[in-house]
Amino acid sequence: MNALVPMAAEVPQNPLVPPIPELVIGLIAFFIVFGFLAKKLLPNINRVLDERREAIEGGMKKADEAMAEAQQVLEEYRTQLADARHEAARLRQEAQEQGATLIAEMRAEGQRQREEIIAAGHAQIEADRKAASQSLRQDVGKLATDLAGKLVGESLEDHARQSRTIDRFLDELESNAAEAASDATKAEAGR
Repeated sequence: MNALVPMAAEVPQNPLVPPIPELVIGLIAFFIVFGFLAKKLLPNINRVLDERREAIEGGMKKADEAMAEAQQVLEEYRTQLADARHEAARLRQEAQEQGATLIAEMRAEGQRQREEIIAAGHAQIEADRKAASQSLRQDVGKLATDLAGKLVGESLEDHARQSRTIDRFLDELESNAAEAASDATKAEAGR
């Protein structure tokens, strides 16, 4: 053994390069482990990677489908919103037209009622004027016959005679009033 010691001392050893038998044993062990891993572990790894790739591709496909569906729903929503806006505008227009028609009808009804009230008022005034005129004729006739009876000195109690006298008297009053009104109109026109 002593003889080996001087030989080892003679060959300088590089610490980075291992001895050849160790290198061969290491390479054989490496290829055995690598072969075992390639036969047993590599198919499992490839299977998991394929599953992941399919899941990712399926997820991307689903995401694309979801995106297309979301886009379609968005377009439908926009279409429905536009339709709703058009419908609201149409309803608003119809309401305005109906309101205008209703206002016109109410105005016409108010005008008709106003005219009816005015006509009824005129009829009432005419009836009151005739009643007042009749009452006035009777009162004036009574006073006129009493006065005429006192002036003439005879009684004018005969009803037919009394009516003729009253009518003549009132006709003269009306003609005098008409002449006075026409004179006043001429005088005003002359100014």
